[in-house]
Amino acid sequence: MTALTTLSTPNTLPATSWGLIPPLGHLDAYISAVNRMPMLTLEQEQTFARLLKDNNDLEAAGKLIMSHLRLVVSVSRQYLGYGLPHADLIQEGNVGLMKAVKRFDPEQGVRLVSYAMHWIKAEIHEYILKNWRMVKVATTKSQRKLFFNLRSMKQGFKAGTEDSNAHRLNLSESQIEQVAKELNVKREEVMEMETRLSGADIMLDPAPNEDGDETYGPISYLTDLNHEPTAMIESQQRDMLASDGLTLALEALDPRSRKIVQERWLNVKDDGSGGMTLHDLAAEFGVSAERIRQIETAAMKKMKESLSEFA
Repeated sequence: MTALTTLSTPNTLPATSWGLIPPLGHLDAYISAVNRMPMLTLEQEQTFARLLKDNNDLEAAGKLIMSHLRLVVSVSRQYLGYGLPHADLIQEGNVGLMKAVKRFDPEQGVRLVSYAMHWIKAEIHEYILKNWRMVKVATTKSQRKLFFNLRSMKQGFKAGTEDSNAHRLNLSESQIEQVAKELNVKREEVMEMETRLSGADIMLDPAPNEDGDETYGPISYLTDLNHEPTAMIESQQRDMLASDGLTLALEALDPRSRKIVQERWLNVKDDGSGGMTLHDLAAEFGVSAERIRQIETAAMKKMKESLSEFA
């Protein structure tokens, strides 16, 4: 009996097996559908795998994938405690299953279920690490391993607690030592990962409260206005105007006008008090106080024009 004849028997996948999986609908309906998919025998699995490997037979690939969708559902259930949607976990696991089918070699002497387990978990792990927090908690290979093992071990330590957020509870010193010994890592690495697991994402921008008013958020005290680009440019311009700009503006005045401006506004006394009064300058130059005021007004106007040109 040929392979194709064998595959047409009642115990094999029907030609319309793709139609058994609803494209849309409730997750329970999907899980129920994949659990009804018939399993492949060793002979069928190897036949399909060879057809895919030798002839790039996409129909054979589909039959391998469809018969192992229940495996993805089973594996994904192990990761429901991370607060991510079960449907998304299944979807990522299916991606891993497809990668496994593409790379599966029937000549290696192992069943696809054993080979695909690694690929399914790898895709789910990657999805969890990218989406569990806004900021990744594990980037290196050792950190990833510690992340998943520490979390599962913490669940064991807190098995008797009624707290649904047991993974956020701090470990004791003895538990840290136990984890470090069992996972063969440094206790400092366990403590660092414990800190990352115990933390939570914080919104930097203040969120509006029930009244619609903005609340006080971390961005309010994390912002350094001194190094804000616009503020820095304005500060530099003020410094230039107060030094080079003021010098050029004074040089544009005649000696008497320059003397009046300097004595009135620039020469501060040791006690912090202001400069000479209009009457003091009037006595020095032998003119009336009103005349000194007029000269001062004209000088200040001329200086403003010079400063505007300089800016």
